[in-house]
Amino acid sequence: MGMKEMLEFVKVEHTLFSLPFVLIGFVLADKQFGSERMDIVWIVIAAVGARGLAMALNRIIDREIDASNPRTSSRHLPSGTMSMQTAWMLSAAFLGMLLFAAWMLNEVALKMAWLPVIAFVIYPYTKRFSWICHFWIGFCLALAPAGAWVAIAADTHGWASITGMLDGRTEFLWFPEVFFISLGVALWISAFDINYALMDVEVDREQGIRSFPASHGKAATTYLSVALTIGWLCCFVMTGLQDFSESRTFRVTMWVPTVIVMALLNIYVMYGESAASHGSEKAMARYQKILFYSSMVTGWCLLACLIFVEGVANGILD
Repeated sequence: MGMKEMLEFVKVEHTLFSLPFVLIGFVLADKQFGSERMDIVWIVIAAVGARGLAMALNRIIDREIDASNPRTSSRHLPSGTMSMQTAWMLSAAFLGMLLFAAWMLNEVALKMAWLPVIAFVIYPYTKRFSWICHFWIGFCLALAPAGAWVAIAADTHGWASITGMLDGRTEFLWFPEVFFISLGVALWISAFDINYALMDVEVDREQGIRSFPASHGKAATTYLSVALTIGWLCCFVMTGLQDFSESRTFRVTMWVPTVIVMALLNIYVMYGESAASHGSEKAMARYQKILFYSSMVTGWCLLACLIFVEGVANGILD
């Protein structure tokens, strides 16, 4: 099996999709505490390892479900183009990347690495019991900005970066910015995943998979997706990035409008484009492609805006 097949197995494009969440957490932590030159390298390596591990575990655990779904039966494990041994070896390699990078960052990062791993293992099973699976995957991705922030913050404050116990006082350094960013990411990814499940409504019903579209229908899926998008819009505005002091003018004039525009783009895609997606498999595939790229563009645009606001703009005003 070549490199191309391995990258297809873990859907490397989804790493590009999720990378902005990690980098947003890094930018926020770097603003608060500063960072060392290699920190960003180890954080990206950890993110690639975590994402690859999550995808590999999902493919392994869901291999029988994938085999009975016409859309996924051609995937590597159901089709036999990859052996289980190779899949487990890839999982071990990605786990090794995650743990080694966490070890290179600091003790807190290494000792907290169990959390995403456990979350990744649990996710494939949740869809068998409840449509809470969509929110669970949102939680998994919400760990990206939170984890990157902790990896930097722990260099300065150790476990207090999580617990808030600082020299006899309690101060949660991750509130409000990191808390609302992470909550916003959770809602954002939940909305995306609910729409992703539209591709398999009939098959999910036959197999007893408890996705939200299979349980409540397409109209309810659209309404919930829009509500979740409004939710992440509010979370991102509430991060504290919209400070009205003189030195933070660009936070209001750039961050907030960017968040609003990106949210409106996603709402348009979920509400407008989804209506035309139910006529055929081709139309649904087109909708999913538009949804994926609009969501990915949203992440990178928000990251670029944040970098400008926290870097260039503040430097000019300060």
